[in-house]
Amino acid sequence: MTVECKKRCIGKLGFAIDRGGTFTDIICCFPSGKIEKLKLLSEDPTKYKCAPTEGIRRFLQKFTGKNILIDEPIPTENIEWIRMGTTVATNALLERKGEKCALIITKGFKDILYIGNQTRPNLFDLNIIKPEAPCDKVVEINERILVPIDNVYKDVEFKIDGLYGSCGHLDGLIIESPIESSNIEEQIKLLKDEGYTSLAVSFVNSYAYPGHERYAESIAYKFGFEHVSVSHKVSNMAKFVPRTFTTVTDAYLTPIVKKYIESFKKNFNDNLKGINLEFMRSDGGLCAINDFIGCRAILSGPAGGIVGVSITAYDNETKQPVIGFDMGGTSTDVSRYAGEFEHTLETQTAGVTIQVPQMDIHTVAAGGGSRLFFRDGRFIVGPESAGSDPGPICYRKNGYLTITDANVVLKKIIPDRFPKIFGPNGNEPLDYDASYNEFEKLTKNINSYLNEMGQSSLSIENVAEGFINVANETMSRPIRTLTEGKGYNTAAHELCSFGGAGGQHCCAVAEKLGITKIKISPHSGLLSAYGIGAADTVTDTIWPYNDDLLINERKRQFLTKKIISMMKETKDNLLNNGFKNLDVHHKVEFYLRYHKTDSTIPIIVDISRTDVNGILKLEELEKAKEGFELLHKKQFGFVHSDRKVIVKDIRVVASAKRFSYPKIENINNNSLTNNYEYEEIVKCFFNGKWMETKCLLLEKLKCNNIIDGPALILDSDCTVVVDPNCIATITNDGSINIDVQDRGLKNIGINLNPIHLSIFSHRLMSIAEQMGKVLERTAISTNIKERLDFSCALFGPNGDLIANAPHIPVHLGGMQTAVKYLIKLKGPGGIKKGEAVLSNHPKEGGSHLPDLTVITPIYISNDNIPDFYVANRGHHSDIGGLVPGSMPPNSTTIFEEGAVFKNAFTIVENGIFLESKVIDALNEPSKQIGCTGTRQLADNLADLKAQIAANQKGISLLTDLTNEYGLDVVKAYMNHITENAEKCVRDYFKSLHNSLLTSKDMMDDGTIINLSIKIDKNNGEAIFDFTGTGPQSKYNLNAPEGVVKAAIIYCIRCLVGRDIPLNQGCLNPVNIIIPQGTILSPNEDAAVVGGNVLTSQRICDVILSAFEACAASHGCMNNITFGNEYMGGYYETIGGGSGAGKNFNGRSGVHTHMTNTRITDPEIVEARYPVIVREFCIRQDSGGKGKYNGGNGIIRKLQFRAPMTLSVLTERRITKPFGLNGGNPGKCGVNSIISLNGDKKDIGGKSTVNVSAGEILEIKTPGGGGYGIPNT
Repeated sequence: MTVECKKRCIGKLGFAIDRGGTFTDIICCFPSGKIEKLKLLSEDPTKYKCAPTEGIRRFLQKFTGKNILIDEPIPTENIEWIRMGTTVATNALLERKGEKCALIITKGFKDILYIGNQTRPNLFDLNIIKPEAPCDKVVEINERILVPIDNVYKDVEFKIDGLYGSCGHLDGLIIESPIESSNIEEQIKLLKDEGYTSLAVSFVNSYAYPGHERYAESIAYKFGFEHVSVSHKVSNMAKFVPRTFTTVTDAYLTPIVKKYIESFKKNFNDNLKGINLEFMRSDGGLCAINDFIGCRAILSGPAGGIVGVSITAYDNETKQPVIGFDMGGTSTDVSRYAGEFEHTLETQTAGVTIQVPQMDIHTVAAGGGSRLFFRDGRFIVGPESAGSDPGPICYRKNGYLTITDANVVLKKIIPDRFPKIFGPNGNEPLDYDASYNEFEKLTKNINSYLNEMGQSSLSIENVAEGFINVANETMSRPIRTLTEGKGYNTAAHELCSFGGAGGQHCCAVAEKLGITKIKISPHSGLLSAYGIGAADTVTDTIWPYNDDLLINERKRQFLTKKIISMMKETKDNLLNNGFKNLDVHHKVEFYLRYHKTDSTIPIIVDISRTDVNGILKLEELEKAKEGFELLHKKQFGFVHSDRKVIVKDIRVVASAKRFSYPKIENINNNSLTNNYEYEEIVKCFFNGKWMETKCLLLEKLKCNNIIDGPALILDSDCTVVVDPNCIATITNDGSINIDVQDRGLKNIGINLNPIHLSIFSHRLMSIAEQMGKVLERTAISTNIKERLDFSCALFGPNGDLIANAPHIPVHLGGMQTAVKYLIKLKGPGGIKKGEAVLSNHPKEGGSHLPDLTVITPIYISNDNIPDFYVANRGHHSDIGGLVPGSMPPNSTTIFEEGAVFKNAFTIVENGIFLESKVIDALNEPSKQIGCTGTRQLADNLADLKAQIAANQKGISLLTDLTNEYGLDVVKAYMNHITENAEKCVRDYFKSLHNSLLTSKDMMDDGTIINLSIKIDKNNGEAIFDFTGTGPQSKYNLNAPEGVVKAAIIYCIRCLVGRDIPLNQGCLNPVNIIIPQGTILSPNEDAAVVGGNVLTSQRICDVILSAFEACAASHGCMNNITFGNEYMGGYYETIGGGSGAGKNFNGRSGVHTHMTNTRITDPEIVEARYPVIVREFCIRQDSGGKGKYNGGNGIIRKLQFRAPMTLSVLTERRITKPFGLNGGNPGKCGVNSIISLNGDKKDIGGKSTVNVSAGEILEIKTPGGGGYGIPNT
C-alpha cells in the first residue's frame, strides 16, 4: 500500500513528527508519493540527543544514499517541510523546568495564583499539596479598571482614552487608578536588575480594557526583557484566575519552547533557513514558529491525533460520531469527533488552569507504561508510570512492572515481532522472561493475601489479565465522561483506536462501553504524526464581547465592523506565511450562554449574511439562538426561554491547507474472504484460558479479508489484538474495521475476586461521577453549577452508602442517614417506582436546610422492594428564611432558616414533577415572623429538576451494570467493596499503639465538644464517645447526627491514608455514642445552619487531634451571604489555614475537611453583582508556629456598589485554632466593616448588618495550628 501525496514533495522530503513522552513517531513523505514510518524512543541518550532529528537523519540517509554523522549538521537541500507536535512545553510544566519568570498584577491580588479557587486536589490528604504556580516572584501595581455589572449595558459606543472598551458597548467602564500614576517603571527595572528576562502581566478586567497591560508591556521591553506575556493577548477572556494562570504559564514556557526550536534548528545546515517549519498547537492547527507559544503548545501532540481521527475514521456520509482512543506509553487520551473539532476554552494541566482554545481531550494516567500494584486487596493500575527510561521490565533497563509487561506475559505482544530497540545499546528485543519472573513474584504476594482471606489462588496469567482488565476499566471512565457527561450515548459511537498500545486494548474497551464498531487506520501507531502532517495552518483571535445576542442595528453595525477587522487580522497573518487569498477560509464562532450562567456553547455564525448596508442580519443572530437552544436542550436537557442569550466571546479562526493525504487505495479489490496467509499460530491468554491465536502481518493482508478473533495483526509500529467473538475486516483504504460482539451476561460469580473488586470499585464510582456531571450540566445556580456544592452517591437496599464521587465530605457521609431514615419511615417498599423524595430536615439525615437531598429508589428485580437507591445533595442559594442566602447568623429555630422538607416529601409521582407542591413548600417560610419565602424560586425549581435528572442517570447506569453482570453479582460486589473498606479500617485500628484517645475543643460561645475513643485492637473496632459535650445551642451551631457521622467517616478515611472506598464499611467497626440534647444531637426544631458549616469543622479538628494526626484547621467555612431585593442572594465560603501534622506544614489559603467548594472568580463576581473585590490574598503570619507551621488564613475585601443586607456566619473568632504537641495556635479570624470615612468596625463572628454603597467588608480568616515545639 502506498499513499499518493496531494501536493507531492517535488524532489524533496516532508516530515510529520510527534514527539511523545515515551516514543517519537516520524512519518516521511517521499517525492514518489510513498510514505514511510519510524518509531524511536523519545529518550535514548546513549544513541542520540534529539529523536526528531535522528529520525530525519535516518530518512535522509536512505533517500540520498549518503552517510550523515549523528553529530554533524544535517543538509537541508532535500527537505521541503517539517511539521511537529512536541511535549517540550508539557514536560517543562510537569517537571517545573520552565524559564524563571515574574508576574506583575493588580494590587490586592499578589497571592491569587497560590490560592486559585481555594479547593484542595485530594479530598482526603491532610498534607495538602497543590502544584506551585510557575512563577518565581509577584509584584503588585496600583492600577484598577472597573466594569459595569451585567444589567448596565446600554446602546452606546463607550470610548476611553481614544479606545473602545474591549467588550464593545460598555457604559460605565472606569479607570479608577491609572497605571501611569503607579511605580511600574521602578518595579520593572528592579525585576530586570534581579535577573528576570521573562515577565507576565495580568490586571483585573484587562479583558475589558487592555490599555494598562499594553503600557506595562512597552515598559518591560524598554528595560530589556526578552519575553513579555500579557493576559489580554495570551487569553483574551473574562475570568481573572484562569487568565492569570495562563499568562504566567506562557511566560514560563514560551522561552523554553523558543529555545527548543532554536536548538532543533541548529541541528541542520543554515538553521533550516528557507524550510517550512511549523508546529502543532493545542487547538489542532499548525502555526509558524513565531506564533508557537508555550500556553498553546501543551496538547500539541494529542491534538494531532484528533486531526488524524477526523481524516481516517469519520464517515461524512453516515456521520456517526467517533471516539478517539489514543493509548500511549504514559497515558491515554480520549476525544470525540462528530464532523467538527470540539474545543474547550479551559482545562487543567499539571495543576495549572489553561484558558485558551484547546481540543477537548480527556486524559487518564493509564498507558502501556502504567505501573502495577496490589494494595489493600485490590489491583491498582497507575497513576505512576515507568516512562521510557527505564521503562517496563521488558525494556531491559531495570524498569518497573507495567501494562506492557502484562501484555507480553499474555503473549499479546510477541517480542520477536516487535522492534529491537531495547536494552542498554538499543538493539535488543523485549524480554519476556524478565516480565514473567516479576509477575511470578507479585503473584506469590497476591496469593499469600488471598489464602489468608480463605480465597483461591490465582495463576500468573490470571494476575496479568486482571491488571489488563482493571486498566481497561480505568480507560473507559474518561470516555463515559466525554460522552455521557455531555448527553451523548456512548454506544452510538465508533471507536478509533490508535497510539502504540491502543490496538492491544481496543476490543475490550469497546465491549465495556457497548461500542460495536472499531476503526484502526494503517497509521494507527503513528496517527498523531499522521494528523500533524495533514493539519491546517491556523490563526485565530478572540474578542470578549459579553453582550446580548439579539441586538439592534446600531450594535450590529459595530459588531460586524469588529468581526471584519478580526477576519482581516487573521487573514493577514496567513498571507504573511506564504498563503494566497483563495487559500484562506474563515470560521466565526459565538460562544453563547444564558444570562447569569457560565457554561458556553460555540455556535458558528455566517458573517457573510448581511443586509444592503453590509450589517449582519438579525435573522442570522436569531438562527444562532435557535442553534444554541437546540444544543443546550441536547446537552443539558432543557432551555431557559425566560433568560437572555449572551455572547460571552467571539472567536474568529482563519485556516489554510498546505498539504493533505487522499484516501489510501488498495489494489486488491476482492470479495469478502477468510482466505489469507498467517505467519504462525501462537497461544494467547484470553478470558482465563490459553487460546490458539492467528498471527498475521498487516502488509500481507488484502482488501476484504475477514479475520475471526482471536488474532494478532502485526504492523511495524503497533499490534492489533482481535479478541474472541470479534471479527476484523480489511477495508479498501487499508484500515482494519472490527465488529465487536456482545458476549452477553458476564458470568463472573458472586465470590470475591480481587480483580473484579477493583473493576466494580471503578465502575460504581464512575456511575456516581456521571450523576455529578449531569447535575453540574443541568443545574442553573452558581452554587451547584460553578461552585460545585453538591454530592452524588449510590446506596444499597438497606440504605448503606456503597459508592460516591469525591465531592463534598459533609454531604457524602450524611446522605446515607437520610436514605436509612426514609426506609425506616416508609418501609422497604414505601417509595414507589416513579417516585422521588425531597429531604432536608436534620432529624431525617439532613445537614442544614439549604442542602436539599433528592432520593430515588431503583427497582430491578421486582416492583415491590427497591434493589438500590440513588441520591444527591445540592446547596441551594436561597430557600427563604430570615436573610438572603438562607444562612442567618442568629437563627434560634429551624423555621427561621428556610423551607423544611420532611416526612418523605414526594416531589416526583408517577414520573411527574409536583411543581405546585414544591412551590408552596418553598414559600412556606413567609408565614414566620420576619421571614420570607424563597428569593430564588426559578433557580430552586431548575436545580431540583437537575437533581432528579442526575438520579435518573444513576438509575440508568446501575441498571445497565446489572444487565451486564447480573443483579446477584452486582449486589455481591457491593458487599465485597463494603467489606474491603471495613477490613482496611479494622487493620488501621489494630495498628494503633494507644487504646484510649481523648480530645476536646471549645466553640466560640464556650460550648465544649468532648471526645474519647476506645480502641479494641484485637477486633479492630472503636467507640467514639461524645459524652461530656456541651448542651444544645440556643442559636444555630447545633450539628445533626448525620453531620457527626459524616465527620467521623471523613476523618477515618483520612487517617487510613490509602485510596480505599468511602462507604458504610468505614463505619462498620465504629460505635458512636452521642448524648441526646447536646450540640451534636439537638431536638427536632433546633436551628442547625451553623452546625453544618461550622461545628462540623470543629468535630474534625477534635477527632484528628485525638489521633495526633494534625493540629486544628481554621475550623470554619467562613460563610458570607449578601443581597438585596434586586439581585437576590449571593453566597460564598472562604478558605483559611490547614493544621500542621507530624511531618508536614499546613497549607495556606485552602478549604479543609468538610468542604471543598470553589470561590467565584473576581471578574465574574464584579460583572454579575454590585460588588468590587478589593483584596484576596494570604493573611501572613496567621498560622501557628511549630516544628511544622500551620497554614495561613486569607484576607478578602469586598466593596459594595449598592446597599446590601450582609450576613457572616463564622467560627474561631474567639477560640484560637489549637496547636498540637507543643505547636502554637493559629490566629483567630476577624470580620470587619470599613465605613466610607475609613473607620473599621468588628462585626463579630455571627452577624447580619445593612451596608451602604461604598462600604467594605474585610474578612480575615484564621490560620491553622502548628505541630511540635517550634525551633528556636
